[in-house]
Amino acid sequence: MIKISNLYKRYNSRDGTENSWVLKDINLTIPKNVSVGLVGCNGAGKSTLLRLIAGMDSPEHGQVERHCRVSWPIGLSGGFQGSMTGRQNVKFVARMQGGGFNVQRIIDYVEDFAELGTAFDRPIKTYSSGMRARLNFGLSLAFDFDVYLSDEATAVGDRNFREKASKAFKDKVGQSSLIMVSHSEGILKELCQAGIYLKDGEASWYDNINDAIAAYHQKAKP
Repeated sequence: MIKISNLYKRYNSRDGTENSWVLKDINLTIPKNVSVGLVGCNGAGKSTLLRLIAGMDSPEHGQVERHCRVSWPIGLSGGFQGSMTGRQNVKFVARMQGGGFNVQRIIDYVEDFAELGTAFDRPIKTYSSGMRARLNFGLSLAFDFDVYLSDEATAVGDRNFREKASKAFKDKVGQSSLIMVSHSEGILKELCQAGIYLKDGEASWYDNINDAIAAYHQKAKP
């Protein structure tokens, strides 16, 4: 279970002035084994909410309680050490995640899944954003998280890789759950049961993803 209480988040502009709230007074309880789709217009705060759930960012007020093992947001291309190779980055993360993991098994899995070829042994700084995202995707799936966070992860790469990514998520459903952002309503309907609709910094929970998508279309009308 993930519980979000009285959460507020905003970012300062470059000149130091405070912007309006990206998220304000968010109160949500995401049940165990329920996959959730985040819907809303661009800039509604979907990626920000994922980062807060992952613990990669901190709120101004409120808190996120994680009573489960949560992944980092899959699909984001940051977080790697640019001077290290893909293989070295994977080995480093595998060791950081705990000595009980089979490091070589994880390396082999990521190398196969990411389909980077010889680039796996080149420095990350030479990678395109898509290559980084594929490495991130494979690395995340190499670990057994209770909840996987996905930020447009199924939009990464060519058609074959996108189909592979979608299948990988389907295979995880039942063992784990997803909290995902996707512009593909078909993917959301296929992989998620519930939905969270974000608008004007506020969040509304829907037990059915179809209702969340319908609310988005209804309220997005001029």
